[in-house]
Amino acid sequence: MPNPLPPIPTGHLILGNFREFNSNAYQSMREWQKLHGDLIRFRMGPVTIYVVSHPELVEDILIQRPEQFIKMYLVDRPKGLALILGQGLITSTGALWKRQRKLIQPLFVKSRVTEYEGEIVAAGRNLVSHWRGFAPSTPVDIGAEMMRTTLEVITRTMFNISVLDQLDWLEPALQTALEFAADDMRNPLSLPRWLPTRKNREFRSAMQSIDQWVYGLIRERRDAAIPKDDLLDRLIRATDEETGLPMDDRQIRDEVLTIFTAGHETTALTLMWACYMLACHPVSADRLKTELDTVLGDREPTTDDLPRLAWTRAVLDETLRLYPPAAVMVRENVSETLLGGYRIPKGSMLIINLANIHRHPEFWEMPDSFQPERFLLEQFKPKHRLAFMPFGAGHRLCVGNAFALTESMLLLAMIAKHYRFETLPGESVEPELEVTLRPKGGMRLAVTRR
Repeated sequence: MPNPLPPIPTGHLILGNFREFNSNAYQSMREWQKLHGDLIRFRMGPVTIYVVSHPELVEDILIQRPEQFIKMYLVDRPKGLALILGQGLITSTGALWKRQRKLIQPLFVKSRVTEYEGEIVAAGRNLVSHWRGFAPSTPVDIGAEMMRTTLEVITRTMFNISVLDQLDWLEPALQTALEFAADDMRNPLSLPRWLPTRKNREFRSAMQSIDQWVYGLIRERRDAAIPKDDLLDRLIRATDEETGLPMDDRQIRDEVLTIFTAGHETTALTLMWACYMLACHPVSADRLKTELDTVLGDREPTTDDLPRLAWTRAVLDETLRLYPPAAVMVRENVSETLLGGYRIPKGSMLIINLANIHRHPEFWEMPDSFQPERFLLEQFKPKHRLAFMPFGAGHRLCVGNAFALTESMLLLAMIAKHYRFETLPGESVEPELEVTLRPKGGMRLAVTRR
């Protein structure tokens, strides 16, 4: 008897599971896992998609057989993030990806990350100072505040510029582009991009503004008399090991935009969700304040303090477990194969669901509860190494994970030392899966100076 296909939720005869997935992909995949297991399939009209929600299956995909389950990218038909990032480090494959990672990785090694401490702390100082003028319990758009702060960090550390005077157009353009990319990835039935629909026009306009800005940065740096040892200079000076040729402006643009976009949004979301967790769990927030007062006293944090900020790190790790910003990864199966005893047809799209894995009851006690202490006690650590993987796994592990953790810890330490958070009456927070895991409709919290 041939191996069966994975189970599938009941759906519409023609549309399949399109309506529920398109309206709330995050919640739909959580419910399907509970009802049907850790490897399921669902239909989006004529397209069948597979969802993987167990670390043993992920180990098979990402570590044991990465050549079988590959990163999806078609140069002539880009989808999702590739519409924005082109062939940058996140979306590229094969020899191009290997060459670009080798070039970029040295900027993110732990020893180099410490050099960025000054810019990170300066951005945190600006945020803390900005909030000082607020009256007690002032409602604050936490997402916008964190995005602004991490944008400043990534542009100053990677490109030696500031974007604070351009946020009025840059943030809306980025948001428009990311929402379009998310809808394109989530909806295989979307209209062709060449049609002059409102969404298509808004996306093209946003990308035109973003591209104009990035290419302007590249031209200015090429014309600069004094070089700077940052990411942009490394990209401009880089040459191909085989041909000796430099990268063209299009490839530099793709890498700049990749680092710029991925390098600020996921960290901003981590900090935003952490503030929300502290607002919901005042005992954990008080313990964090006590640790920061004990370790730091009246001074600002440094990278040398991080090993002693155990509870700070535990709060971040537990936040990343419950609300991983990069909540899903997508792979394509290159030929028919078996996975977990089920048959996976050639060309199938697989969604690796980190959000489901991070709350899997087989590996986490009280999986939906915020308990930072689980990351401090050995007996609470999960039995599988991939039960917690907020930065991915395998050879495509996020190149900026050390930078992101350092930035998150320094900024959270500065914020939580001076401010406490409370939820606002009548306002609920619901996770929504776009390109990243965001709060639907944004997040506002009451901010009060300690």
